[in-house]
Amino acid sequence: MANPSINAFSQKFRDAMAHLSAAVHVVTSNGVAGKVGITVSSVSSVSDNPATVLFCVNQSSALHDIIKQNGKVCINVLNHQQQDIAKHFACMLDSTMEERFEWDIWDNGWQNQPVLRNAISALQGEIVETHTVGTHSIFIVRLAEIECQPNHSLVYFARQFKTVEI
Repeated sequence: MANPSINAFSQKFRDAMAHLSAAVHVVTSNGVAGKVGITVSSVSSVSDNPATVLFCVNQSSALHDIIKQNGKVCINVLNHQQQDIAKHFACMLDSTMEERFEWDIWDNGWQNQPVLRNAISALQGEIVETHTVGTHSIFIVRLAEIECQPNHSLVYFARQFKTVEI
């Protein structure tokens, strides 16, 4: 699926990355800059001592600076039945940010971060470092709270949502 607005090498990179399976997450943030959420697949563990993870967000996203300013997040790891949530927070379906947080699917977590009910995991913590690489920022998060409910996982592969069963 070629995009005429990018060069050929970048398109090859995008095509190659489309064939890396990735768990699907909704990163939520609540604080002085507002309450937001964004679908991301770029989450990775960094260390277990202290418990630290990272995620990436495009700097051109309107949510990038809100997340950075709030400084706290919850990384909600989606289960196989939460594909529509992923689509809403990726702006693939018609809903506003306010509507998404009015749905009865949220609990308040650590530091009032939105925790998605029935997510496989809710990784809540503080952004302790930010690094710029190309078009994206890498947010390093030191975890303060972890909730876990094992379930079948929602993954993104070949530009499609898939289920991985346990």
